Order: sequence, then structure tokens, then C-alpha cells
Amino acid sequence: MTRPAPEDPRAARTRAKLREVLLAECAERPLEEVGVAALVRRAGVGRATFYVHYDSLEALAVDACADVVRDAVEALHAWRGRPDPVHAPPALAEFFASLTPHTALYRSLLAPGGGGPLGRVLHRDLRAYSLRERELAGAADAPLVASAVAATFAGVLADWLHGLLDGDASDIADQVWQLLVALHASR
Repeated sequence: MTRPAPEDPRAARTRAKLREVLLAECAERPLEEVGVAALVRRAGVGRATFYVHYDSLEALAVDACADVVRDAVEALHAWRGRPDPVHAPPALAEFFASLTPHTALYRSLLAPGGGGPLGRVLHRDLRAYSLRERELAGAADAPLVASAVAATFAGVLADWLHGLLDGDASDIADQVWQLLVALHASR
């Protein structure tokens, strides 16, 4: 088995700095109002350096928000044993609550219904994780349920961020959890 080459530490630092600056910029103004020139100036890198790492601001924004995807996948799988069918694991409510500082950025990358560039990443990663779990459990319906879980979670998350669903972080966590438990229980 071939291991991936280790990442160049300078490239990793540059991408981290660009992500950090983008999040700071988006805390001050919508993504649509952030320009590459201002971003690279604030980050202390050249415009060409930006384009070595990202082909657009949207690509940088999705990368900057990728931790949200990992956090969502981890929060959905933060339980052990038999899941409570009514109340979400605390990590899921904490995940929804953690979105508040950058809600506008997430809204710009995650369209209602779960589409958009961040929605595609969320769906892909959540479906892959769910598929692995279902296959390990020997579930014959693994691909179907994995797709349904990913679509349900991405759609509910996006609609909540866009104000299409009522409830605080704890309420929405419990509601989406109940849907996901029902999907996993289906045969």
C-alpha cells in the first residue's frame, strides 16, 4: 500500500493562513463582498500564491468550512450502544450551536435543500461514512440508507441555516436525529 506523500509544511501554512483570513473577512462581510486582492493583502501572500492553492474564493471557502463537514459526521456518530430514538447525542446539538459565528458563510455555500458546494462535500462525506457503517453491519440496504441519511441531514441543516425550519440548536438536533434513527431502523 502506497502512502500519500507528506504535505509541504509551507503550503499547509499558507492554506491555513488563507482559511483563517477568509473566516475573519466573512465575519465582517458576506462572502460575495470579499475580494481576492483584499484577502491576499490581509493574509500577506501574493495573488499568484492564492491561485496556486485555490482556483476561486468559493474553493477556499469550502476548504475553510470543511471542518464543519468533519464535525457534522463526528457529531452524528458520537454515540455508543443503542441510540436514544428521541434525543440526539449532545455532540449533535453542540455541532448545530457551533455554526452560529459563521452562519452567513455557511448559508452562501449550502443552498436550501442541501445543495451548493458545501452541501455536495457534506453529502459525499456523510454518505461514505454511513455506507461503511451499514456495510460493516451487513445491511442489504446500505447504499439506499446511506444516501437517504446524507440527503436528510444536509437538507435539514441547510434549511435550518436558511431559516426555513424553526427551532434552536437542541430542537433541530433532536428532530434530525429522530429522522436519521428512523432511516437506520428501516429494513
